[in-house]
Amino acid sequence: MGSGATRTITPRKLIGWFGAQRRGLWVSHRVREALVSLKLETHPDFEFAWLDAEISFRKAVPKAASKPPKDEKAPEGLVQRVSDPTYRIGKLDAANRPLVTVAPDAPITRAVTLMITHDYSQLPVMQGERTVKEMLSWTSLGQRLALGPPTISVSECAIPHHEISSDVSLFDAIEGIVRHGYALIRGPDNKVSGIVTTTDLGLQFGRLGEPFLLIGEIENYLRRIIQSRLTLDVIKAAKDPADTEREIASVEDLTFGEYVRLLEGASNWTSIALNLDRDEFVKGLHEIRRIRNDVMHFDPDGPSPEDIAILRRWVTLFQKLSSLRVI
Repeated sequence: MGSGATRTITPRKLIGWFGAQRRGLWVSHRVREALVSLKLETHPDFEFAWLDAEISFRKAVPKAASKPPKDEKAPEGLVQRVSDPTYRIGKLDAANRPLVTVAPDAPITRAVTLMITHDYSQLPVMQGERTVKEMLSWTSLGQRLALGPPTISVSECAIPHHEISSDVSLFDAIEGIVRHGYALIRGPDNKVSGIVTTTDLGLQFGRLGEPFLLIGEIENYLRRIIQSRLTLDVIKAAKDPADTEREIASVEDLTFGEYVRLLEGASNWTSIALNLDRDEFVKGLHEIRRIRNDVMHFDPDGPSPEDIAILRRWVTLFQKLSSLRVI
């Protein structure tokens, strides 16, 4: 890269250079480690931008490294995240999806055709990529047709629009999106990059929330098994020896890794008497632990469909064991 030159890329392509499709904890560590070795950084940060957004390389500015959570160990040599971790509305796919728009002077029949064809509830009334005039919706159209004289152009039926910056926190955007039914998203280049609706919010929170619920259910079953079949002394012995400050009063005080350590022991496995293959069971727990680490570190792309399928299979297994009164 020559002096003064700017190289642009997408986060998807960047992590693809490392043989990955998602920005999990370990993938991001490898990418960030490579950037540090080259004294480079990306703008916006590759971990927190939309996966297909344009990012650029630039000379790194020294920053203080953040500490890992108290109950998690960072991998040896891990380059800690140093950028703003806020989950911003601009990271959603819908916020970056090409818009279907209509001009203010377009005939109303054109707008109706577009809304029916695309199954839209709203249609931005725009001139160019940056100038939003108003918003047309089935509600505004119906009110105009019911209460006013016959309409000819879109501008006669449109109402003021609602827009927010792509930098706004997803959680701060919720109230306005619910109130208006949508929000137009204005990107850093001042172009309107997409529209996020209440449906998009529901899908996003379902995608973000399901892995937490599945992992929580798995952990609850593991705690039930361990608490009911192993003594407190055995449970205490599973604590990481290097963690001298933490007191273990019950199974709830153990980490997930310590659950795995407990069940790896041959004598402990005999005590819990599940009549399942220990090697396969423990192998599955290691997979769950890997997924859990990504989820708890708020992997910006969320678990892959394959990882979600793994969690669902294990929840189904535990539910079957519970229904059979094995646990």
